[in-house]
Amino acid sequence: MSDDTSKKKLGRGLSALLGDDSATDYADLDKVRSTKEVPVEQLRANEYQPRLDWDLEALESLAASIAEKGVLQPILVRRNPGSYSEYEIVAGERRWRAAQKAQLHTVPVIIKELTDAESMEIALIENIQREDLSSIEEAEAYKRLMAEFDHTQESLSQHVGKSRTHVANMMRLLTLPESVQTMVREGRLSSGAARTLINHENAEKLAKKIVDEGLSVRAAEKLAKGKSTEQREGGEKPRASSARKVEKSPDVRELEDDLTRAVGMDVLIDHFSDGRGTVTIHYENLDQLDEACRRLTREPLPSLNEEPAEDPIEEDDDLSDEFEALDNAPEDTPEVAVSESTKESPKDEPKYDYDDEIKDALGNALKE
Repeated sequence: MSDDTSKKKLGRGLSALLGDDSATDYADLDKVRSTKEVPVEQLRANEYQPRLDWDLEALESLAASIAEKGVLQPILVRRNPGSYSEYEIVAGERRWRAAQKAQLHTVPVIIKELTDAESMEIALIENIQREDLSSIEEAEAYKRLMAEFDHTQESLSQHVGKSRTHVANMMRLLTLPESVQTMVREGRLSSGAARTLINHENAEKLAKKIVDEGLSVRAAEKLAKGKSTEQREGGEKPRASSARKVEKSPDVRELEDDLTRAVGMDVLIDHFSDGRGTVTIHYENLDQLDEACRRLTREPLPSLNEEPAEDPIEEDDDLSDEFEALDNAPEDTPEVAVSESTKESPKDEPKYDYDDEIKDALGNALKE
């Protein structure tokens, strides 16, 4: 399978790789591919398996079913790269574990030639489509795919059939303290509530409060925002004001996503009823800070432009026509006669003014 073909197939999900119309119904695969009975001891777990926690009660239930009816759906495997006499499980590890509990000696498998990248992506896609992963497991799988196989968030989102925003939101969970991630992994804290605690200095304390009191995501967000206001840098107290924070509309959240894509970092917008507000950019290192400054001061933001920005002025551009009138002006022409908009900026340092664009974009998004 060529790399191009593989990428195209991965973009259509698990079914394309298996050559079948259903991504999860393995029972019919023997109609198009022959199955083979393989001793359970010749199979080994996939090192790219994204699922780390196994529900023992559900595993025992599946083992009881397998003991009575056998393994109805073949396990997808590939040759073990380190030992040709063994097979590595790509999809179906839970069935394999349950079969061992049921003391089966062999299990039906489908053998397919797959690369490491394809094996990991199938394992991830299969679990996501079955909704078997916790949000943290899903985020860790995304992180590993990007680190080991040079995916961007955009290309990864296409491969797994999720939006780029979903992938980004999942990966942001990995910035939470380990104890908070454990709460999410164990299902005690929802991913929505956990996201409200990202970059909060008291995330662990608030997470425990949310879990203990069973707070909803909306209540968790209010709790986190309230604490953040009280903990401004230097212990500064909030200014006395009758202004209230305006609840974020879908347009504001979409604008946050647009700005996040534009600068490559998380951007949050808080707007108040008196017209004030804040735009917060979260960076992870000095390189990201430098990149944010460069983008905000030197390049147009694609998300705020209706049309693609024009290329900046190059050194060999002929600007004589544009400035001919200015060059031929009488010497005694008052300096103020030349408007700011017609003054020529240095060619090697093009300037851009975004005030009107940003005001229009923010204004439209923040209309009530």
